[in-house]
Order: sequence, then structure tokens, then C-alpha cells
Amino acid sequence: MLLPRIKGPRDLDRLSQEELDQLAAEIRSFLVDAVSKTGGHLGPNLGVVELTIALHRVFESPKDKVLFDTGHQAYVHKLLTGRQDFAGLRTKNGLSGYPSRAESDHDVIENSHASTVLGWADGLAKANEVLGREDHHVAAVIGDGALTGGMAWEALNNIAAAKDRPLVIVVNDNERSYGPTIGGLANHLATLRTTDGYERFLARGKEILERTPVVGKPLFETLHGAKKGLKDFIAPQGMFEDLGLKYIGPIDGHDIEALESALQRAKRFSGPVIVHCLTQKGRGYTPALEHEADRFHAVGVIHPDTGLPVSTDAASWTSVFADEMVKLGKERKDIVGITAAMLQPVGLKKFADAFPDRIYDVGIAEQHGATSAAGLATGGAHPVFAVYATFLNRAFDQVLMDVALHKCGVTFVLDRAGITGTDGASHNGMWDMSILQVVPGLRLAAPRDAEQLRAQLREAVEVKDAPTVVRFSKGVVGPAVPAVGRIGGMDVLRAPGAEVTRPDVLLVSVGALAPMCLEIADLLDKQGISTTVVDPRWVKPVDEALAPLADRHRVVVTVEDNGRTGGVGAAVSQALRDAGVDVPLRDFGIPQRFLDHALRKEIMAEIGLTAPDIARQVTGLVAKLDGRYDSEPAAAVD
Repeated sequence: MLLPRIKGPRDLDRLSQEELDQLAAEIRSFLVDAVSKTGGHLGPNLGVVELTIALHRVFESPKDKVLFDTGHQAYVHKLLTGRQDFAGLRTKNGLSGYPSRAESDHDVIENSHASTVLGWADGLAKANEVLGREDHHVAAVIGDGALTGGMAWEALNNIAAAKDRPLVIVVNDNERSYGPTIGGLANHLATLRTTDGYERFLARGKEILERTPVVGKPLFETLHGAKKGLKDFIAPQGMFEDLGLKYIGPIDGHDIEALESALQRAKRFSGPVIVHCLTQKGRGYTPALEHEADRFHAVGVIHPDTGLPVSTDAASWTSVFADEMVKLGKERKDIVGITAAMLQPVGLKKFADAFPDRIYDVGIAEQHGATSAAGLATGGAHPVFAVYATFLNRAFDQVLMDVALHKCGVTFVLDRAGITGTDGASHNGMWDMSILQVVPGLRLAAPRDAEQLRAQLREAVEVKDAPTVVRFSKGVVGPAVPAVGRIGGMDVLRAPGAEVTRPDVLLVSVGALAPMCLEIADLLDKQGISTTVVDPRWVKPVDEALAPLADRHRVVVTVEDNGRTGGVGAAVSQALRDAGVDVPLRDFGIPQRFLDHALRKEIMAEIGLTAPDIARQVTGLVAKLDGRYDSEPAAAVD
């Protein structure tokens, strides 16, 4: 076995070509075995085995910076940089599913949002130039899917302006992001893939020149760096060179020798170079290759031999949304769907199958997606833009200035809202209810169960003069939480007995945390503390009935799966102040810090967002109001 002997990148230098091929096979076997036990990003990593080996053979990390866009394809990089314990992958205290500075000096970027790597690379190359580090290099790996993002092209525009600043851009072209890559760039890359005349021409030239003594090899290297005129005659890669970028490729991304040759040439060049590599997502694993939707982009725990899930989950929030969108599509011809390269993950695949002429995949371009949605709404359609909550951050200006300012009826559906857990800090959807609070006119719904998701989605698409947002959690949708009454637009989930004239606590429950809030109320009841639990349903704007209701209670408590700063609790507090309601308020939510990867329930326990933790604090607050705080301790809450 070769893999256990690889403790760092320089251990690769001693391996022969035959041993490198053996190592690649061992890595694929390791990945299938390890990731099938924990879940994670399998397909992308199977596709970059040889590419990652070649990168670490050519570049000297960590002196040279090897960067990965998004980072979900960095498992091979972890293996080659001394991290081969995958037993705890994506679990608490285990390896992150993305590059992590806390794990290794070889990791640079850990934000795991796409299309950012070229901006990072540009800055690092500039730093090398400013500080005179001529022996330091930067190599940035970006997928063809990530190249659809506007940030990538902004960076390319700047990179190309510096003709003498070395920077190697590796385009990992597997024709996919999650699903197949779309758009004009995808068409251009497809042309490059299928126009193999140039490589055939070079291969024949190499064969002849290698038989030529002394000058053969240098002449071939010169030929491979031929000027644009010859290359355009054979292969249309002119788009990149028109930008001022040297182009090498396409290269077989599973031929280590060819990859090393291309990367060495790029490394020696004195300016920016694109190395175009053709790879196969899911390579070497038949179940992944046969999975047309996303080639096992991300999997749960699976059987390694078959690729089938070990267990079948109950209905997810995403699946409930997916089914309701199809129903809405049948009822209303004006409803269209928008996705940013995530048709399947956000639940729009069924809608796309049913209405192929009413679905738009904009690529990894959330900003464009939001503004395009404004145009669709202005033209008379009602767009539903489904996106992960964490990725809406990228389109905030467009939501504010294009959609809201123009009073466009656009519905944003935010999947994976709140704590998502195992994907780490950048994927927690903990900012949306804070950043969206400042958008004038925007209305935001947080459904507590499947029935409310269906109802509030329908309410959202009826709004024609303002943006609406419906947000829900990752994973399995919980049981129905029935209302026992209605006050204003708020559902009452629990009310104290009629004999209670002024209840102790008004508990404002946000979204999927309703079951936990009812548990909190049960725990408080055991301490003799009466509680009213309400679900606002629409958390922005704050319901006008909330302030007078709060005034009839001694304490107000808000519980949300969002950052505490500027969240629902802050909005409720401001609404009470504006209404002249002066009652103590405690807001419980996510602390404003980046959370390490772990299971959702583990993170919730760590930050104190559990029923016992909250009930204990509320009990203490009520005891303080009763004057019992200093004289006797608050009763324990089990």
C-alpha cells in the first residue's frame, strides 16, 4: 500500500509513474470506503485524484499556494497533506468537509462559497509581487461550474491586466457543478472539449520530435506554447487568450504525466496561464457515473458496493416544497422557477420536469438570478427563486435595490435555513432573517411544519408588489403542530387556562422550532410559570397584534434559528418599544460567531439553544421579577 506512506506532498516525488497510477487507484478505493460510512462529497473528489497528485508534484505547498474553489473537491488534497483519518469526516472534532486553516498550513480558503478562488489567487499573486517572493507560486483550481459566477469573471478581468504577474489557473472541466453546467461558457468549453485537432496535432508532432536528437524536446515545448494564430486555426480557445490569458489544453485530467507537463509549463511562464483539464466527476465508481442527476456530488451514508442509501429518510422540507411548486405550476401559468446551478438540491427538479419552459438555471450567479427575477416580475411573471439561505447573502444588493426598490413580486425560497451543521460555518443559514430585516417592504415567512410551508408558499406567490421570502430548515420535516387559536395573523400554539388573568411568559416561536418551544412551555408549566406560545408565521413585518398581546404578559421571550444580532428578537424588541410596551424581553438564537462543523443537535446543545437551557433561563428571569432571585435559587428544570 502506497497511501499510508504519504505523509506530505514531497513524499510523492519519490514515486514512479507506475506507482503514481497505483496511488490514484488506492485513493479512489479509500474515498469510496470512507465517504460511504460518513457521507460527504464523493463524486467531485473521485474526479480530481490525478489532478491533485499532479498539482502537489509540481507545486511546493505550503510555500506555493494551491487553492480550491468551493473546496468540496479537497478530500484528495487532505490525504496528500497528512490527513488520512476520515473516520470522523464532517463530524464534531473530525475533519472538515472543506479546507480548514485549523487543520493544516496547506489549506488557504475555507469559505466554501463558489467562484471566489480567482479573487483570492489574484490577491496572493499581488502579495508575492509586492514582497518580492519570486520563488513563490499560486495555483487556483476552479470548476467549469464555478466559472459561471460573476465574481470569477471580475477576477479574470483583473488577472489578465497583469501580463507579467505569474498565476496558474486550473480549470477543472467536468461539465458540471451539481448538475450539468449551463450557459454560454459551457458551450464554449464544450467546443474546446470536442475540438481535439490541436492535441492530435501536438501528439503527432511530439512523436516525430522525440525522435529528433538534441533539439527535439525543446522544440516540442516551444510548439506547445505556440502563438494564438496556429492554435485558433486548430482549436477555438480564443476567448481566454482574447482576455490576455495564456491557454494550455485541453489536457486529459486523468493522465498524471500530461498534467505534470502542462503544469510545469504554466509554472515557468511569467504571466497568468489557464490550464484546461478535462475530468470525469465520479470517475472509477460505477454507481456515481450512472447517477445522472449529480454523479454523487454529495451523499449520505451509502452501501459502498451499490451506492444505495443505508436508510430512507422521511419527507424533507425540500420535498414538500417541490411537490407544492408543481401544484402551483399547474394552477398558474405565470409562475416560473429560478435556480443557481442547484436544480435538484433546492427542490425544483420536479417543477422543471413538469414545466421545462418555465425553469431557468442561471449558473452559480445568485446576483444575476435575483435581478433577472425582478425583470421577470416586471414582465408579468411570478418568479420563485429557490436558493440555500447562506447563498442569498451573495445577492443582498440585488434583493434590496432591484427587487424591493422596484416593488417586484418575487418569491425567494430559502432552503437549509438555520443551523445546517456538518458542512461547517459557511453553510449555516443563520444570517438571512437579520440581513433581510433592513429591506423595506419585504415580507418573510418561517413555516413551522409541512402544512404551513404549503400555505405560506401560496400566500407568498399572491404578493405582486413586494418581495416575499419563505425559509425552512435542512432535513426531515417534523410532525404537524396544530394551532389552538389565532390572534391577528399569528397562530396560538398554546394558551394558559382561562383562570390566568395575566400569564407570565409570551413565547414567540419562529419556524421549525415550534416543537421545542412547546417543550419549553411544558417545562415552565412544571415550575408554575404560565406561558402563551404564538407562531407569528410571517416574522417580517412584526404583526401589529403582537405588542398589545405582549402587554398582557410579564415577560416576552423569542426563540429563533438565526443569528441574534438583528434577527426576529431584535425586530420584536423594536416593535414593542415603538408601541410603548415596556416588558422584559429575552431573545434566544444563534450567537454571532462562525460555528464549527458538527451535527445540528450537537451545535444546538453547545450554544444553549435547547428546551432545558432556555426554560432554565426563563425560570430565573421570572423568579427575579417575583423577587425570589436573591433570596432563593430558581427551581431546577429537568
